[in-house]
Amino acid sequence: MEIKESESVAIVGASGSGKSTLLGLLAGLDVNTSGDIFLYDQAFSSQTEEQRALARGQYVGFVFQSFHLLPSLQAIENVMLPAELKGDKSARQKAELLLDKVGLSHRLTHYPNQLSGGEQQRVAIARAFASNPKILFADEPTGNLDEENGQLIIKLLFELNQSEGTTLVMVTHDNELAKMCDRQLVMSAGQLTERTL
Repeated sequence: MEIKESESVAIVGASGSGKSTLLGLLAGLDVNTSGDIFLYDQAFSSQTEEQRALARGQYVGFVFQSFHLLPSLQAIENVMLPAELKGDKSARQKAELLLDKVGLSHRLTHYPNQLSGGEQQRVAIARAFASNPKILFADEPTGNLDEENGQLIIKLLFELNQSEGTTLVMVTHDNELAKMCDRQLVMSAGQLTERTL
């Protein structure tokens, strides 16, 4: 499988088929047991965890299905973190703008346990955008959102893909969302095939 720069790709398939595992492997969060995974000509399989973390920091944004927000940080601090780690002096300003874009400018100082599931998902999405990633991996990005907020997030994901040339790779059960992507890959029993449209 090859994913080209600026492309949008949906990975679809039944629960338990390996979609989220594949996403974790592609992002260098998990280590493959065979084969090779290359990110901008860097072979993840031969790198240490520290090297993979540096590559992720340079190239990758990730929206987790279970949010992975840091409970001791406020919403604004969670979103600032990736930009701060890159040494971005405008991290706070950027985080405020992103939280406003996802409709949460009134929740900046709230901690994750003070936010609903949908609000936590929107904070996680804002955080993924904060480092200006070249590739955004999203695991069920609208799975915990109501229809209105789901549409808002879809708009943001595709805006980033189109305006910034960010490569978008998402796992989704939503066929309508999958159809909005340039390509659809189907995972079945650990095998990946391309869905022809």
